Amino acid sequence: MSGLAHKVLVVDDEPQIRRLLRNTLERAGYQVAPAENGREALRLLHIEKPDAVLLDLGLPDRDGLELIPLIRQRSDAALLVVSAREAIAEKVSALDLGADDYVTKPFDTDELLARLRTGLRRRVQASAESQTVRAWDVDIDLLNRIVRKGGEEVHLTPKEYAFLAELARHPGRVLTHKQLLNAVWGPVFEQNVEYARIVVRNLRQKLEDDPASPRLIVNELGIGYRLKGAEA
Repeated sequence: MSGLAHKVLVVDDEPQIRRLLRNTLERAGYQVAPAENGREALRLLHIEKPDAVLLDLGLPDRDGLELIPLIRQRSDAALLVVSAREAIAEKVSALDLGADDYVTKPFDTDELLARLRTGLRRRVQASAESQTVRAWDVDIDLLNRIVRKGGEEVHLTPKEYAFLAELARHPGRVLTHKQLLNAVWGPVFEQNVEYARIVVRNLRQKLEDDPASPRLIVNELGIGYRLKGAEA
């Protein structure tokens, strides 16, 4: 995906980080709108209408976590948190609030650009419910609720299908245990992480070439799962 048509809002209070991100993004062909605090970020969100937002959490006027739902209310931009906070709880909170991904500082610029491309592919994906999502050799027909591997239909239980479909609706994006459990089992079961582990184990047995080395449904340790290899 070319970055030429895409605008990225960079929200970070450190001038050197804004400069690094701006240079990196512009070399990759993106347009960049910089903001140094939350207030400016929300103003530019309305004016610039970015396709993606790179959001630091340690802002001078408010915690970046507070901005995530506000950005989500105003925009469908791909939202990547880029923060020095390494705690799993911070990452889970950001993803639960609506961030698409979480990159920890210091970051590798190539990895950051790859994650940005993934977020943008998800954003431009038209009406997932009417599409077939393909990941490696697995096709997930969300309209007809059919899953095929290598062209052969695979029988899944209702919970297995619901879990896989939820991942397929957000290809490449990390979904937290809470998000998945809520979507598949309901809010009463948000803490029952073992339910998710059992379903993932079953799905890997049915869909992975090597269940012991999964490449389709990938675990983000302590956070949740993502569907990898999906085509936009």
